[in-house]
Amino acid sequence: MSVDTLVGRGRVRLAVPLVGRDPDEPHRAATPLELFFDLVFVVAVALAAASLHHGIADGHAPETVLGFTLVFFAVYWAWVNFTWFASSFDTDDLVFRLATFVTMGGALVFAAGVPRAVEGLDFDVAVIGYAIMRIAQIAEWLRVAASGGPRAPAGRRFVIGLLVLQTAWLTITAVAPERALVPLWILLALGEMGVPIWAERAARTSWHTGHIAERYGLFMIIVLGESVLAGSLAIQTVLDEGAFTAPLLQIVGGGLLVLFAMWWVYFERPEDWMLRRLPTAFVWSYLHLVVFAAVAAVGAGLAVALEHATGHGEIGATGAALSVAVPLAAYLLSLWSMYVRSDDAPIRRVGIPVLALLVLAAVLTPWPVLAMGVLLVVYIALKLRLGATSGAGAPVAAAGVGAATGAGATGSDQSATVSP
Repeated sequence: MSVDTLVGRGRVRLAVPLVGRDPDEPHRAATPLELFFDLVFVVAVALAAASLHHGIADGHAPETVLGFTLVFFAVYWAWVNFTWFASSFDTDDLVFRLATFVTMGGALVFAAGVPRAVEGLDFDVAVIGYAIMRIAQIAEWLRVAASGGPRAPAGRRFVIGLLVLQTAWLTITAVAPERALVPLWILLALGEMGVPIWAERAARTSWHTGHIAERYGLFMIIVLGESVLAGSLAIQTVLDEGAFTAPLLQIVGGGLLVLFAMWWVYFERPEDWMLRRLPTAFVWSYLHLVVFAAVAAVGAGLAVALEHATGHGEIGATGAALSVAVPLAAYLLSLWSMYVRSDDAPIRRVGIPVLALLVLAAVLTPWPVLAMGVLLVVYIALKLRLGATSGAGAPVAAAGVGAATGAGATGSDQSATVSP
């Protein structure tokens, strides 16, 4: 369903039945409303990364990493639910737009509670923001359920699952003892991931593979941008103090190599076959939680490394290096887990785990961040040299991901879950 069928003479229709868009729709791309929606999540990602940076630098790594992990799951899950729903049911009518604006408002409230959630596991504000987002989401799934279309049974199950879980979130936040909060949080998070699996058993929702691939690519750019911003702010602090030394230069240079290489490796992804089938689509989407969280954590780690090099913070040299190496290794291994079955090239099937181990070992070198960056560049160079790079030998640009994947994923195979 195109925007032309929904908008006539400059007027947006009040409501259009949510029966599902055509998964074979040509030239499907991210809409301006979706891009606006993503901007709100930039705030939450930035605040989570900043809190992680300060917590690690101050010597509170275990509790801060725990808080960051829990919060980033919530950020990612809210974004995923909207993204997959929009791919299947974005009618661009007035009701859909208003529901999206309500979701964005809830996301801003959630973002306001991110620092206290990461630093002190205080989720009161964050859960209220999440409840606001869920009100809009449940209303949209009610529209699907009331449409009478083939996806209505899935809509009913989504409504039930979201209502039960959101009630549970509010309840444990209000009454659960502090020592039980994290175990209950993890239990409910597993429940959240189970709702789409349960709902899709009733009726599969249609979606556009090229659109989904592009949306994830754009979110990757957002998270990478936050990592660049974290490093830039740390460099600014260094410049203000006039302490630009050789150790700092290796962190800046190595950090740039790391970020550029992370972009390169991600946009070589052969996701087409994974997005065409329901089980692999779940795996692909769930593993992106690790991918995106790791990218944000690498940016925070680079800021920690810069602070340590200038004599700030309470963390030691090894801890500062590990703050970059651990999330970088997690990033590599999560991508490898996604695509290992589709890779015939030994350098990808075997090389990425070896590279992750070498990244961790780089913390023992005098200039660890630079060593990590060089390792990633050498890996990419070897892939190019051996002809293992996907496509025409260059990474797929973010703006072209949708077109690249959509071309080979048409027909009846394009049916899968709304929020894997």
